[in-house]
Amino acid sequence: MPRDPCYDILFEQVRIGPVTAPNRFYQTPHATGFGWQRPQSGAALRGVKAEGGWGVVCTEYCSIHPTSDDSPFAFLTLWDDDDIAPLALTAEAIHAHGSLAGIELWHGGAHASNRMTRLPGIAPDVQPALYHLPTTARAMDKADLRAFRGWQRDAALRAKRAGFDIIYVYAGHDYLPFQFLSRRTNHRGDAYGGSLENRARLLREMIEDTKEAVGDTCAVAVRLAVDELHGPEGITSVGEGREVIEMLADLPDLWDVNVAGALGNDSRSARFSSEGFQEENVAFVKGLTSKPVVSVGRFTSPDRMVSQIKRGVQDFIGAARPSIADPFLPAKIRDGREDEIRECIGCNICRAANNEGVGLRCTQNPTMGEEWRRGWHPERIAVYPKRETALVIGGGPAGLEAALTLGRRGLEVTLAEAGDTFGGRLLREATLPGLATWMRVRDWRLTMLAKLPNVQLFPASRMGVADVAEFGADHVVVATGSRWRRDGVGVYAIRPGTFPDALTPDDVVAGMALSGPVVIYDDEHYFMAGALAERLAQQGLQVTYVTTAAVVSCWTVLTNEQDFLQARLIRAGVRIVTLRSLNSQHKGKVMLSCVYTGREEALPCGTLVLATGRLPDDTLWHDLAAQGVRATRIGDCLAPSSIADAVHSAHRYARLLGEPDVPPRRERAPERSL
Repeated sequence: MPRDPCYDILFEQVRIGPVTAPNRFYQTPHATGFGWQRPQSGAALRGVKAEGGWGVVCTEYCSIHPTSDDSPFAFLTLWDDDDIAPLALTAEAIHAHGSLAGIELWHGGAHASNRMTRLPGIAPDVQPALYHLPTTARAMDKADLRAFRGWQRDAALRAKRAGFDIIYVYAGHDYLPFQFLSRRTNHRGDAYGGSLENRARLLREMIEDTKEAVGDTCAVAVRLAVDELHGPEGITSVGEGREVIEMLADLPDLWDVNVAGALGNDSRSARFSSEGFQEENVAFVKGLTSKPVVSVGRFTSPDRMVSQIKRGVQDFIGAARPSIADPFLPAKIRDGREDEIRECIGCNICRAANNEGVGLRCTQNPTMGEEWRRGWHPERIAVYPKRETALVIGGGPAGLEAALTLGRRGLEVTLAEAGDTFGGRLLREATLPGLATWMRVRDWRLTMLAKLPNVQLFPASRMGVADVAEFGADHVVVATGSRWRRDGVGVYAIRPGTFPDALTPDDVVAGMALSGPVVIYDDEHYFMAGALAERLAQQGLQVTYVTTAAVVSCWTVLTNEQDFLQARLIRAGVRIVTLRSLNSQHKGKVMLSCVYTGREEALPCGTLVLATGRLPDDTLWHDLAAQGVRATRIGDCLAPSSIADAVHSAHRYARLLGEPDVPPRRERAPERSL
């Protein structure tokens, strides 16, 4: 199908210093969880992005020296020449598809833990480490500054030898060069402190040094936070952020600009930001420089992308999360298949993977992170060798993914859903504040299923044992989901309790009447309790949020959402009670205990809502097994978890059907002869 001409502008070449990008799609640096330990996995992941049409594909952060060690999290290194060959794998994988390869050279300063190297941290001033560790970063003296500039230069030369086309100077996300820029962290009295010109001196020198070292053949990019979102005491887009751009306007070959301070500001979830939310902070940059500009904003709409270019906001469409959700997003626009874009839902499960120190994962794209270790490709899958049928029972995230993947493999697939509408848990969760984009998980799969003539969808079709047996499918897949527990069992409470009048999130979302004051008890710690508290407060109810943890929705620390959520609940008037477990429910009150001392206290309660654990809805599977009907459970029906895990469970089953279930490959150190 031909491309819509209105999108032609996205496929124009753009010059970046001595190199030329083949189009305007720019995968900005993002973490993978692979780091220097798993170079083949990292190379395969970036190679798929290039194959999918991203004209520029960048690495994650790459440390320039052992004083910048982010352990236990995965990061790249260019500490010595031994690091060149592993990184060359990534450059080669990107170049194989005609894209430019970028590398983000990084020093964390006081943000680097150095737990592996055990070297003292360095910073503009003596200050406690910014990693909540009982250590202190020492102030850099003149010798340190000279050495630091040498580290940047040496790393740039190694990056050039590895084959990279774009070399970064990284002054964002509160890392070392940015620590020099900001008045919040730079209180020096020498030539590198005081005035903005002095505070920007190190950044200027880094750019000049890098250009002198590699600028003959490599472009030099600067990633800069133009607003750290700390108000007038820090860098702002109307103040010193603008002045830095004016001061260095045409010195680098490209500006990669964002809002930062903390990483969570830049990678804000859809729950707390809309598509293109950074525009108000970064739009000024293009008017101050003749060099190309790129920024991010979780862009998935081709029309919005075109608008960014035509309105002069930026020259490239920067993306990290959208390129994870759909590595082939550019190719689909190029080929006139915009309806097939697997849109990022902004859930930040990808951020959670990095913050947990594990390989990248994605709710929308179950192949992400599996490119090398399992050989999975987001757009290609092996055809099933037999003409067989499959019956998938349950039309939630797992059922939809199983039906789609089995259909792509060529089986004759029937998807039966008991309800009138497909979507399963999404029909409830996507109605909660800020979570509407989660429905994209359903909508994309329904769009793709409609293109498969070998898949039939039947809503309002509850299946019993007799129905399944009569259907006679070669493969029966049970994806009937899960339900919230009513006995209070969760992360902290492992013994069932009795709460006869308590409601569950399923009851609340279904519209069951509530009387205040409402107590929401969170012993699950992900999004549900916080989202319910926000919704009920919006409805004017008096809400008390009780949790066994120290903060609200503590697991969302990993998705970079926790501080945004707790602030929102406080502003909404939700009372927050932490470090308390639920003992019992009585008329008009609940009894709580301190998780440390056991001291008991009463709390007024008109309606108790339990957001604790979930139980699989696997009755049908057990009944089938009792009658000798072979079936496979997937998703929440097998093990209740996140939507990402449900989708991956379904994809794994369908992709491995008929294949040996062998462990995924692991990267190991090369064998040494004795």
